[in-house]
Amino acid sequence: MLQVFRRFPALSAPALLLLSTLALIPSAGAQTGGAAAADKAKDEPPFSAYKGVRIGMTADEARKLLGSPTEKDDKQDVYSFNENESCQVYYDETKKVSAVSVTYFGGKSIPTARAVLGGEADTRQDGSIYKLIRFPKAGYWVSYTRTSGDSPMTIIAIQKLK
Repeated sequence: MLQVFRRFPALSAPALLLLSTLALIPSAGAQTGGAAAADKAKDEPPFSAYKGVRIGMTADEARKLLGSPTEKDDKQDVYSFNENESCQVYYDETKKVSAVSVTYFGGKSIPTARAVLGGEADTRQDGSIYKLIRFPKAGYWVSYTRTSGDSPMTIIAIQKLK
């Protein structure tokens, strides 16, 4: 599902491959904790929209909220808001939003894992972070990914469950 237009260098092929691979790995953090807390987390996704764009809204509604895309297609729109923030909105065959991926390249307004996931995500030894939580009652999953290094890239994604 994750793809990039040739003229838009938002994510490199290795970064997209890493993201698509990580999205298939169940998050250990989502499997721990009390049953009541897990049920509540599955019912109430903390990150359910990006700038008002939600899973299931029409392409026209999403474009009205986000403005004119840098690249526009029936299956995907790409937005570049500034040098630190870009977004990709994916559409299904009915032209409704099926996924949203937001990429932050540094900057100061990056949401925390807690704000996106409703709890902390484990930081790996190299400083990177990854966690995906499925919200079956809401009908989608949410992931938080941050690369390691002095200038980490953070990617927040929501995608409709199949």
